[in-house]
Formats: sequence, C-alpha cells, structure tokens
Amino acid sequence: MTTLHAHVVLLVGGVGGAKLAVGLANVLPPGALSIIVNTGDDFEHLGLHISPDLDTVLYSLSDLANPQTGWGIANDTFHAMEMVGQYGGPTWFRLGDRDLATSLARTSMLREGKSLTEVTRHLATALGIEHAVLPMTDQSVQTRIETGDGCLAFQEYFVRERWQPIAQSIRFEDVENARPSQAVQQALGEATLIIFGPSNPFLSIDPILAIPGIRDTIAGSPVPCIAVSPIIGGQAVKGPAAKLMAELGHDVSSLGIATYYQDLLDGIILDTVDVEMCEEIEKLHIRAIARNILMTTLVEKTELAASLLQCIEEI
Repeated sequence: MTTLHAHVVLLVGGVGGAKLAVGLANVLPPGALSIIVNTGDDFEHLGLHISPDLDTVLYSLSDLANPQTGWGIANDTFHAMEMVGQYGGPTWFRLGDRDLATSLARTSMLREGKSLTEVTRHLATALGIEHAVLPMTDQSVQTRIETGDGCLAFQEYFVRERWQPIAQSIRFEDVENARPSQAVQQALGEATLIIFGPSNPFLSIDPILAIPGIRDTIAGSPVPCIAVSPIIGGQAVKGPAAKLMAELGHDVSSLGIATYYQDLLDGIILDTVDVEMCEEIEKLHIRAIARNILMTTLVEKTELAASLLQCIEEI
C-alpha cells in the first residue's frame, strides 16, 4: 500500500455502501479505513434508539449481515416482534431478536451519557471490527421526505410505505444544530483519499454532507475525492435511488451522479455497461473509469475495492 492510501475515508449509508466498506476492509490494514455513516435514518422505536445504517455497516464488517436482505442479522429470529404484535404494538419495522439486542445495548449506553460515537466504537470493538465506524454526528438529525401524501419521517417513507410516495423534496431536520464529531473531523483531516460509496446520494450521502463543516472540508481537501456510482444501466442496484433521481429532476445515470457531486469530485467509478458516459463525464473535469461495480460476492467486493485504490493513480 502506498502512502496515498494510508488513510481512506469512506462516506456511506445503506447496503451498497456497506458492501464497499467490506471490500475496503479486506484490502486495507487495520486503522487505515474510517467509515463515516449516515445517521439521518436513526429514530426511536419501541423506546429504543435504532441506527439502521450504522448497524448495517457493523453487521457487514463482522460477517453477521443477512445475505438475502443486506440488513439485519443472518438467521435471526423474530419472537420478540411476534409478541409485540400479539400485544397490538407496531410491527411494520421488524427487528430480529439479535438485532434487538444491539438496539437495547445502544440505548442503554446512550442513557448512561455516552455519545453515539463512543457507543458505536464499543459495539464495533465487541464485534471484532478493526476499522473506525463513525456516526456522521453525535447530534440528532432527522431525514424528512416531503411527498404528495405529506411529510414523512425517513423510516415511514422507506419501510412503512416502501418508498412508494412521490418525493417532492428532502430536508434534514435540526442539521443546523449538528456538528461533526472530533473523530469525524480527525478522519477527514488525516485522509489521503475520500470515497463516496455507491449509496443513495439524497438519503445517504447528502445528510453527511449537510452537517456543518463536512462539505466545506471535503471541497477544500487537497486529496482525491472519488465516487462509486449507485446507478448501473439507468437502474439502482437496490432501493429508491433511481426513483428519487427521476422525481427530483436529475438524470438517472452515472452522468447524473457525477453532475450532482460535480463540485466535490476528482473522479467517479462507473460500471462497464455505462462506459459510453465516460467522455461526457470528463467534460465536467471529473475522471471517469469503468469497472465492474456490481458487488454480489465477497470476491467482487474485494476486487472492486482493490481496483478502486489502483484507479487513484489514474485520477
């Protein structure tokens, strides 16, 4: 590993970003990767602090993630939720029994006065994770989606309504009162490479960039910043990214992704099926490199991560 890759910072949310985190964790030595994770999806449910994106990253890095869904824990049971349902409680957000234990532990530690960053460090260490998993902030920021059916909290939109309402705009409630943690500031300050994971730009990356100071720090950083496109052949691999891009008036393509992040990027990795877009992207003064970016196996995750690091020499 060259000094260029001495400290990689990855911004993620959702399953696609967690997959790339696994790949990078496999090719970088302990301590060389910091993963800044969206917490705009966090919410209180059944009296517990739920951090879906943080948990997806934690479970993925510790090889616990459900391979069918990408979220939750493999082979989990749902006895607790079945009992909640019997009592007439809400079951639209399903937490497996082992997944529930994570939220119980997190909530207990937060109530003891620990920060979300401290709690996440404790959970990651307990799961044997050797890289830094960092919440984007220790303050509460809530993603809200304005739709034709009214304003919906993120989990109402994403899980309860299965992201079917048409989005008109997205806002991040209380973001003006949030600050990046000292750990996030240090990671960005020491970064030798910044990567936007193949995550939803509006729901996963934008909340991180909206935290006061983070976007400006990345824009002013002298190190390369590259994105891995979440769009392949005009479609999102998973989730509502393509649907949201269309509804919010963006071109549903890797070119649309490059244009959206234009002021921050030095390069973008797009899939080989979209190689014809490279020329148009490079007119934006963004280096475009085509690779296989669909990650369905551990080998593919690791190969993409290794290829991504090699691409930096070209960028």
